[in-house]
Amino acid sequence: MKELGQHLIATLDWSPEFGWAGTRDAIDRALEIGVGGFLLRGGPRYEVAQLTRALHANSPVPLLVAADVERGAGERFHGAVSLPPAAALASLGDSDIVHRAARVIARDARELGLNWALGPVCDLDLDNGNPIIGTRGFGDDPQRVGALGAEWIDACQQESVLACAKHFPGHGRTHVDSHLELPVQDESLTELLASDLVPFRAAVEAGVASIMMAHVAFPALDRARVPATLSAPTIALLRDDLGFDGLVVTDALDMAGVQGGHDESEAAVRALAAGCDLLLAPADPVRVMRSLEAAVASGRLDLGQLEISRRRRDWWSTWGRWLPDGRGPTLDDRTWAKQVADQVLRIERGRVPWLPPRVEVVVVDDDPAGSAPSRAPFMHALQALGRQVHAVERATPEGEGALVIAVFADVMAGKGHVSLTPQSRLTVRLAVQGARTLKRDTLVVLFGHPRLAAELPDAAHLLCAWCGDRGMQEAAARGLCA
Repeated sequence: MKELGQHLIATLDWSPEFGWAGTRDAIDRALEIGVGGFLLRGGPRYEVAQLTRALHANSPVPLLVAADVERGAGERFHGAVSLPPAAALASLGDSDIVHRAARVIARDARELGLNWALGPVCDLDLDNGNPIIGTRGFGDDPQRVGALGAEWIDACQQESVLACAKHFPGHGRTHVDSHLELPVQDESLTELLASDLVPFRAAVEAGVASIMMAHVAFPALDRARVPATLSAPTIALLRDDLGFDGLVVTDALDMAGVQGGHDESEAAVRALAAGCDLLLAPADPVRVMRSLEAAVASGRLDLGQLEISRRRRDWWSTWGRWLPDGRGPTLDDRTWAKQVADQVLRIERGRVPWLPPRVEVVVVDDDPAGSAPSRAPFMHALQALGRQVHAVERATPEGEGALVIAVFADVMAGKGHVSLTPQSRLTVRLAVQGARTLKRDTLVVLFGHPRLAAELPDAAHLLCAWCGDRGMQEAAARGLCA
């Protein structure tokens, strides 16, 4: 039953210490059981391209090679094009910008050897306390989000890269992060049909290749209160009512929201039984494969249903089959991406004050250690623009001009909160007060959602850069030195 492996999308994580060398055993095991694809995380673009060429060449079946590239391939891979998050693009009010952004993402993906972009996010940003959507979504208006999501999908798939609308039937109302626990949403079916499901219907009408299920329970759709990923009635709603016949993929199987006291192998069996086609990011693909074989042998999994799923995977993997075609992003694409990053910068309060030749920068890090992008690009970009940069804990008597306070507060998996921590707010307050004592101005650069500006009332001048990716750090530096 080696064909069962085609339901698995194995994860490969690049290591700063070992590169891809540390994944060789994992790759060999995955190819041996015949996985249907890989999810890649991290690495320099040239190393990623080398790896994917080997994966495509050595796999007995056409592969789906995926990455989370919502904010451009530069979100994951060093040297690739970085773009602002969806909320920032939507703030410009121009659907053509979203369309071109998705085309650039897809071109970059194909040059890297990827043929599956895990985007766009079609969840509505309906609750300011939601810890996992925020800047990742196009906003809170169902029709607008649906239209922009459809633009993204159309542009991406014009470049022969599969798009993936996520997270069905909607993750935008949750108050907890499904990486950490199972959220439960109590909205009625009527309300869901009028709001949360609207963007997904638009995605289906746009011909989206795949849809990712949410590890969120919706009692109005399934009284068993199980995650949508494991819910046959919820997947039936997607198939029968919305008319979707593409690939249904789970969110990552290592998330607490789907396991619910079970291990990932049990979650994998239940997901396929409910109607999912592909199992994303199992921590132990070989062990999950054995569980699938046992479930088929015991009758828990229907061979006919699995065969239909594999035919869907075969069709889409052949449709997006990767071949080197030289269709990477052009110099014009890269220049345009920087221009868009400059456009989305927002002065939320005050103005951008004078920046002296010698700049003092206080870094306030509200993100989990070890999982956030490097903070160095902001400093390096300021230096490249002719400033001497000094990282300080507070304004010093030697300094002059505005003290820059860089607040990194991104939406991140497993972070579990969206508001700034009390410690972060206190650090900003003390930095502002210290600068005032020295009769110096301050400028807060917020690498997070604009609404977080309300949590920083002490800052007279505040520039919002939306997220902490390299591209937005460099854009923020350009905005300070313009």
